[in-house]
Amino acid sequence: MKQKEDAYTLSDLLEKVNTYIKNEEDIELIKKAYNFAVKAHAGQLRLTGDDYILHPLNVAMILTEIYADAQTLSTALLHDVINFSDVTLEEIEEEFGSEMKELVDGISRINKLSLSADTEASTSYYKKILVGLSGDARIIILKIADRLHNMRTLWAIPENKRKEKAKETLEILVPIAHGLGINHIKSELEDLSLKYFKPDVYNDILEKLSESRGELDKSVDKMMESVSKILDENGISHEMKGRSKSVYSIYNKLQKGKSFNQIYDILALRYFVNTEADCYLALGAIHAKFKPVPRRFKDYVARPKANGYQSLHTTVFGVDGKLFEIQIRTYEMDKVAEFGFASHWSYKGNGSGKTNELEQKLQSFRSVIELNEQQVEGEEFINTVKNEVFNSNKIYVYTPKGDVFELPQGSTPVDFAYRVHTSVGHQMVGAIVNDNIVPLDYKLKSNDIIKINTNKNSKGPSKEWLNIAYTTSAKNKIKTFFSKIDKEETTQNGKDMLLKTIRRKKLSINDVMDDKKLKIALDELGLNTESDLYYEIGIGKHNPTSVIKIILGEKEEQKVLDKVLKYSSKTMEASGDIIVDGIDDLKVSFGGCCKPVKGDDVIGYISKGNGITVHRKNCHNICDLTDRIIDVKWNDNSSKKYVTNVLIYAEKKDNLLLEIITKTSSMNIGVKSVNTISNVDYNVFDLDIIVEDKEKLDRYINVIGQLNYVTSVERGNK
Repeated sequence: MKQKEDAYTLSDLLEKVNTYIKNEEDIELIKKAYNFAVKAHAGQLRLTGDDYILHPLNVAMILTEIYADAQTLSTALLHDVINFSDVTLEEIEEEFGSEMKELVDGISRINKLSLSADTEASTSYYKKILVGLSGDARIIILKIADRLHNMRTLWAIPENKRKEKAKETLEILVPIAHGLGINHIKSELEDLSLKYFKPDVYNDILEKLSESRGELDKSVDKMMESVSKILDENGISHEMKGRSKSVYSIYNKLQKGKSFNQIYDILALRYFVNTEADCYLALGAIHAKFKPVPRRFKDYVARPKANGYQSLHTTVFGVDGKLFEIQIRTYEMDKVAEFGFASHWSYKGNGSGKTNELEQKLQSFRSVIELNEQQVEGEEFINTVKNEVFNSNKIYVYTPKGDVFELPQGSTPVDFAYRVHTSVGHQMVGAIVNDNIVPLDYKLKSNDIIKINTNKNSKGPSKEWLNIAYTTSAKNKIKTFFSKIDKEETTQNGKDMLLKTIRRKKLSINDVMDDKKLKIALDELGLNTESDLYYEIGIGKHNPTSVIKIILGEKEEQKVLDKVLKYSSKTMEASGDIIVDGIDDLKVSFGGCCKPVKGDDVIGYISKGNGITVHRKNCHNICDLTDRIIDVKWNDNSSKKYVTNVLIYAEKKDNLLLEIITKTSSMNIGVKSVNTISNVDYNVFDLDIIVEDKEKLDRYINVIGQLNYVTSVERGNK
């Protein structure tokens, strides 16, 4: 059922803010941001039918629950003015200063990006969002609050878009909220995502919970009364509350094969006490009365989770023969448990408002930044982030000093050493786990205490460690170590090859290696230093003879241009596919990125040593270039066939690929290769086909597009 958004006002926001922000300048900043946003969004409506300003107000209200600072709240009020009005960043900076400008710019840029990572083409966007969120920690929290309010009003968009947003939220933003420990927001995001992504499942769980709600509530009330009496008798001051398992957490248990009746921690109690010592006293008193379930006790007080979470967990045989999960924590522990590191909004002495403690503890996000700095690209980056950084299968291990490190399950001492510091990894000579020497391929387990033995005189890692390390980050650091050594050797080999060729050709070394000539040659080859030149010779990218010709002024592309200018006849008979100003005997190849066919609008690019490469004029690899571009045209007399690429987007259906291939063959079109990209809701068939010209290709695209279950067909451009 459609509901109106919470119609908060500025007064509601300030009432919440005044409970924890006392600086009058901060209050005035929030008022100013609100008034600015009201003016910017004047006359705009949300899809819900409400005034647009209600969205930023709701986002700000969500952020007050985690005690966000004035700059973050002001940014929440302003977060859509860049994308949805004619306000500029310059105006933001002029009105609110450079820090606010950076925050507004950061959230505005991220909100422009698609979070979907379903296709290879969008992996760069996925990477940008993760790296972007890894900058100022407040941008992460702003994005999560923004998405939470959008999820609350998700009913206002079409069903297919709802599913897409719900899936994005589960895959990307829920793991981020979990990493930050913002549990109350994470749980609501999970439930809302399930509600819209799998409404039937969501409603079924709600119905089952509703059926047993009365009986469960009675049992919870009796258990709460009994435990409270025990704590009172032992003089332990406390507060308590019962809670039901979230719909999504029940769904997760059901997915793991449990039946609804087996999910015994649906019944849960939480007790708040004053001190850490009271936590253990309360636990002892409860266990003295109610027998604990074996292997269900967890002490996160002495050993907190990596996201700062602290609590005692136990499951006991309680009243009415039911099992109860009981959590015991201090009030401060509960604040961190609910709001994560966002509950610690510490400030620099200069008043800049940076959340230092928060940023120091964002270990997962530092891992994302580190991967980006290591230039891990495309699918590898996305898979690493999903499988290693945000995967819930984590282990928590300790240094001998008690510092906790979070690692993906499957990690070894090699991964741990490189997580501590690159130099620790490079100098590692052995590992001790729980006071026992272990091999480096030992699989670490939660609660292991690890000491890494190092030697400053170590020559570095072994290449065998690449087979031992589990994490991409550790593997890349090892690869970088060896690539640096290999590069030095390759660079020297390249230099030796060049000098040897100069001597063989009986040229003057001083003449060829002249600084000015070398500088011109480096510019021509797009290189920065002589070392770069020698390295590329060493790896075979450039032939020493062709490099010498470039140094001495004999350029390959000039030869092509000379040949073009030499001929002026445009009427001669041509036999090649492509004509360049009437010439058809030049070396010509077709761009593998855009795969042009006869009839496409094309352009030529004079490549180094490879003649002319022909691209479609709209090819993203060529459209911004001006140098070495030359006009080309198709030879009307050519009757060859060409390989090109099409992407066919289709709904999930058995044997649809067979239907597509059959239809393709019936049109006398060959299929060179097929790659299927499978997603949850649809498939993409990536086909390389063989056609005579664009007319035949356009007809093919039209025919395939008419097939049932095919949603769209487009040309590929890789």
